Amino acid sequence: MQILVAGGTGFIGSSLCPELVDRGHDVTALSRSPGELPADVEPAVGDVTEYDSVAPAVEGHDLVINLVALSPLFEPRGGNRKHEEIHRGGTENLVRAAEAADIDRFLQMSALGADPDGTTHYIRAKGRAEQVVAESGLDWVIFRPSVVFGDGGEFVSFTKKLAPPYLTPLPGGGKTQFQPIHVDDLVPMLAEAVETDAHVGSRYEIGGPEQLTLAEVARLAHRADGRPATVVPVPMSLAGVGLSVAGAIPGFPMGRDQYKSLKFDNTTESNDITAFGLSNADLATLPGYLGISAPPWRWKPTNLKRAVSARWARLGRYQYLTLV
Repeated sequence: MQILVAGGTGFIGSSLCPELVDRGHDVTALSRSPGELPADVEPAVGDVTEYDSVAPAVEGHDLVINLVALSPLFEPRGGNRKHEEIHRGGTENLVRAAEAADIDRFLQMSALGADPDGTTHYIRAKGRAEQVVAESGLDWVIFRPSVVFGDGGEFVSFTKKLAPPYLTPLPGGGKTQFQPIHVDDLVPMLAEAVETDAHVGSRYEIGGPEQLTLAEVARLAHRADGRPATVVPVPMSLAGVGLSVAGAIPGFPMGRDQYKSLKFDNTTESNDITAFGLSNADLATLPGYLGISAPPWRWKPTNLKRAVSARWARLGRYQYLTLV
């Protein structure tokens, strides 16, 4: 199969392109500046915001994968309007070019929570891009992953920048939940989706094997560096004012849009990894990737009740509960 990967030189694309080559496909990586590519991956130069720039690259392929994206973690250069320009506008150009070239299939990388009427510029633009794909005449598959981590990714480094070690101030105490998935676990699912007809017309919400709060991610990231992190809760209302001001400072990791994203969790309701024959046990954990032990046991009523019941069942009488 002849596959064009738009954004093929990015974090996910640089892992997906070799995977597709290993599966016997002919792969072209489209980007504005291809640079060095993996073996057997052909380069193509193009800017998704310009139709005439990408249309020639799309021709002659059987399938297009759109991985082009701005990071939701930082306010883009040029302001938040760039999300609409690149995510929705770029998708429109790729879809239009794919339809003109009689492409068989289109795979869109979206984001968990994508919604045309969502809270942030990023989420709205991703939702509108999904609409463009779903309303096209193409056979499509849409992926909505939670945050993706791995070598070359920015999630862990961003967290350490946002939440410094030792005394660690976090909006709302860092209670926002994420479901990080390793890039090496996500990539085979993308590859299978382009090869199997059963996935056409599906939207998949994909997450890793554990749901972690931002505070837990910060503690894990710093523990891997041998440093403690004592989280200091910052009221959300106060954090909103502070981040709005600090977001204007060059190099500061968050702005108003990123603050808004901390008001809702980035987790799946029903992890669709099962559509690819996977379970949580098959996936890499963030602590495992960082080379440290799992996060401390969390005091939740359901977990406590389960632990007490299990203790009673084993001993047949009351004993103290040991928490590890």
